[in-house]
Amino acid sequence: MPDDTLRPRRSFLYVPASRPDRFPKAMASGADMVCVDLEDAVAGDAKEAARHQAIALFAGSERGPERLLRINSLATDYGRADLAAVAASDQAPDGMLLPKVRGVGEIISAIDATGHHENLQIHIQMETSEALEHAMDIGRAHERVASFVFGGFDMAAALRVEPGWEALLYARGRLVHAAASAGIDLLDMPFFGLDDDAGLRAEATQAKTIGFTGKTAIHPKQIAAINETFSPSVQEAARARELIAKFEAQDQAFVVIDGEILEAPVIERLYRTIAAAESIGI
Repeated sequence: MPDDTLRPRRSFLYVPASRPDRFPKAMASGADMVCVDLEDAVAGDAKEAARHQAIALFAGSERGPERLLRINSLATDYGRADLAAVAASDQAPDGMLLPKVRGVGEIISAIDATGHHENLQIHIQMETSEALEHAMDIGRAHERVASFVFGGFDMAAALRVEPGWEALLYARGRLVHAAASAGIDLLDMPFFGLDDDAGLRAEATQAKTIGFTGKTAIHPKQIAAINETFSPSVQEAARARELIAKFEAQDQAFVVIDGEILEAPVIERLYRTIAAAESIGI
């Protein structure tokens, strides 16, 4: 049976930590994940105040979108202070997004520091060439690693290419492979054309086609298109329910049913399909 906290991760909306007034609107946007951003969205001289404001936003445990906090890089004093604040908080966010990750060590450090927040999941911003090189190990670093979030602009700079679809297809492919192998979610980079709904839908469809499970957004008006793109059809939802019912009626962990190989990563994907279907009432 799936964990009762399993949720779809189709859409991921960033909110600047320096603008806590935007948090309620973000939570009501329909996004599956809302990420309060302490890193790129906050200038250096405002980071301490923003940190206190951000931590306060996670008080309470009401059901709704997953609430994440993007801290600063753990290679910086800001990031280490962010991590200490999360560790010391009475109520942690649902997840913590680690940017500029270069290897497994940073993930283990974050998990060790927040071990008493046992439900805090770790999401990894994949945006360095080192992270791309070690993507398999990073995805499997710990059971609390829940997703990769593609940081395409930083990755483009690291790879010395333009941040277009074709130039970043190699990096996306590597991440699809690693995320699928680890059985974790994979969210694509934001689309910055706020008034280009057709372009957003086209890029989201491309990402879904090659194996991404969702996409990040920088504005609430992008959420509907992303959710629609990554939501299952009625037929896909029915197929997922049928396969899960047959899987649960037997006792093998690895089995072929109706021509489908069913094992842990596939089963988790089917549960997420069902969760997404239920969230939109199909």
